[in-house]
Amino acid sequence: MPAVIVYGVFAAFLVVAGGVLLCVFPDRRARLADAWRGWAVAGGAPVSRFSRRLGGAMAAHPAQLAGALLLLAAPTLLVFGLRGPAIFDFGDAERMTERQIAILLEGEQLVPPPPLPPAVFTTREVEQLRPGIVHASRNWRLLDAEFTQRLLVVFKLMEERHGYRMALIEGYRSPERQARLFEQGSHVTQARANMSYHQHGLAADLAFFRDGKVVISERDPWAMRGYQLYGEIAEQVGLTWGGRWKMRDLGHVELRRKGVLGRASAPPEPAVSAPAGAAAGPEVD
Repeated sequence: MPAVIVYGVFAAFLVVAGGVLLCVFPDRRARLADAWRGWAVAGGAPVSRFSRRLGGAMAAHPAQLAGALLLLAAPTLLVFGLRGPAIFDFGDAERMTERQIAILLEGEQLVPPPPLPPAVFTTREVEQLRPGIVHASRNWRLLDAEFTQRLLVVFKLMEERHGYRMALIEGYRSPERQARLFEQGSHVTQARANMSYHQHGLAADLAFFRDGKVVISERDPWAMRGYQLYGEIAEQVGLTWGGRWKMRDLGHVELRRKGVLGRASAPPEPAVSAPAGAAAGPEVD
């Protein structure tokens, strides 16, 4: 939209400039008409001659030229001088999204949702798709504070805008657990111990919660649509989404920081208090 506005202002500038010059130099109107007729008959040579003559006339009348330029520039300067922050705001949805996300990130601290019952992580579907996930940490207090807030913004927007309730299926992951997963093969993870942002509380694996069940399956069209929306929102709040990787990990997001990977890690200090009356999630095995 801003490009359209710029082009429109430029076009209006040219039209007004032409009108002002013709008003300042009335003796050139007839020559301009002759020049256009000559253009139609013989090409651009007459126009070029006219341009040279017009330039000479302008040089001979500097005061009139200055007055014309001032008359031309005044409306434009007035528009930009009086412009408020929303003068060209046409309600673009993407811009509104960015504003809302910025407000959420800078506003009040969002609170993690109550933990889901452990039984929802032991169903046949979950066990088939994510073996051993029942032992994973879902303790929000072990995640980095900044990452937690970005992730909670994703939770909030996914539910409010699209009706998807998100579920944290794994957050902080110990180096020992990472090493065990790595030993299972590259189809599980390609990251060795301390080479995953999970070890630093800067990554999480999410799924969806519907009708009392955790939904992970990529064969579910509803879930696949959710993953796409989830990835878009996660990227808007500055997270890296695993859905764009060569070995896709649709539920994974991380907050990347320089100098973190490869460094020995330890469980971070609790950064976020659990909601009142809610127990902390299960600890890492």
